[in-house]
Amino acid sequence: MEQYIIKGGIPLHGEVEIGGAKNAALAILAAANMTNETVYIDNLPDVRDINALLEAMEGIGTRIERVDRHAVKVNGSSVENFIVESESMKKIRASYYLLGALLGKYKKAQVPLPGGCNIGSRPIDQHLKGFKAMGARTRVEHGFVIAEAETLHGAHIFLDMVSVGATINIMMAAVMAEGNTTIENAAKEPHVVDVANFLNSMGAKIKGAGTDVIRIRGVASLHKTEYSIIPDQIEAGTFMFAAAVTGGDIVLHNVIPKHLEATSSKLMELGCQVHEYDDAVRVVAPSRLQGTHVKTMPYPGFPTDMQPQMAVSLAIAEGTSIVTESIFENRFRYVDELARMGASVKVEGNVAVISGVDRFTGARVSAPDLRAGAALVIAGLAAEGITIVDDIYYIERGYENLDLKFQGLGAKIEKVASEKEIQKFRLKVG
Repeated sequence: MEQYIIKGGIPLHGEVEIGGAKNAALAILAAANMTNETVYIDNLPDVRDINALLEAMEGIGTRIERVDRHAVKVNGSSVENFIVESESMKKIRASYYLLGALLGKYKKAQVPLPGGCNIGSRPIDQHLKGFKAMGARTRVEHGFVIAEAETLHGAHIFLDMVSVGATINIMMAAVMAEGNTTIENAAKEPHVVDVANFLNSMGAKIKGAGTDVIRIRGVASLHKTEYSIIPDQIEAGTFMFAAAVTGGDIVLHNVIPKHLEATSSKLMELGCQVHEYDDAVRVVAPSRLQGTHVKTMPYPGFPTDMQPQMAVSLAIAEGTSIVTESIFENRFRYVDELARMGASVKVEGNVAVISGVDRFTGARVSAPDLRAGAALVIAGLAAEGITIVDDIYYIERGYENLDLKFQGLGAKIEKVASEKEIQKFRLKVG
């Protein structure tokens, strides 16, 4: 099993290029199956979740051509199997996007119940509610979600809770349904807007994406397009917090500053300087961080995917801070690992009370999920001594070349696969 080994305590300086948004890319790849013509997609992140989805799409007959590491051509004209059986699909959350895409185009789909990180219950009842409103029959059997319809028709759908996944899935199913569909209480995240823009570039008629009411007029067919995925706001936020916890100075390129406003605001509360440019952001941490309070909320609020990185920053900030997690109930599973590094965090229910300590000390820790794993890496970058992060499989689900990007900022971090390599690293860094 591979691990990251880190010699911490070095302020990060330099420039880093942010990749395409994983969460947007997963839905856009699924949606690319909805036309019989070839779709070209670039700014695609080369991460495990993306590669697992591409493998599953090939399994149902989609023709995939890798143009290069970050670009792909997708042709769904040869899809002949509507049962997604790939083992890798059971491990990622976004497997369900094939449900909306296949149901929308072919009126039938069978997809494994979604997996992904164990950060709490993520039911798909709102997805199924939307499909049923449009005339589909749905059921769960033998670990699969099955949806079928003779025809899909437009419907007025009010989501009981804001759900990114349900908003995107219903939107995909509705673009080729007969008549008009309205989704109320829709999610407003940037990747919802990106998926809508992608579908519109294929000839869909979607209005209102980015607001809480999305209106869709069904069309008979979709056509080819060329599309570039938006930058990943969560990868960007992770590097922004890495600058904060190490006392560094980092410029991030290929970002949309508007998407980072909630993160930038909290960093300024911590005492960091945040400078915004057209497609870049600079974060400078000139002095010890100051504690603050944060509550995760749907976009445009503070993102749940940034909560572990925020908590790591607060754990070495001055004073007492409170983090309230309002999205996922198991999102504090990393706290025990952080405690190994000297953090003082008390969790009760969905609230963490953090008493800032002067420094972290290196320790051997395990990544419990994707974002918490990245947060433990940035804790290691700030820590005194050596930190080893196990189970980096989770981290690689959503971050491309995280170790190499940090190396480019001056960090002493390597990916290793044996005790021998660990000892070699220790000797090298002294």
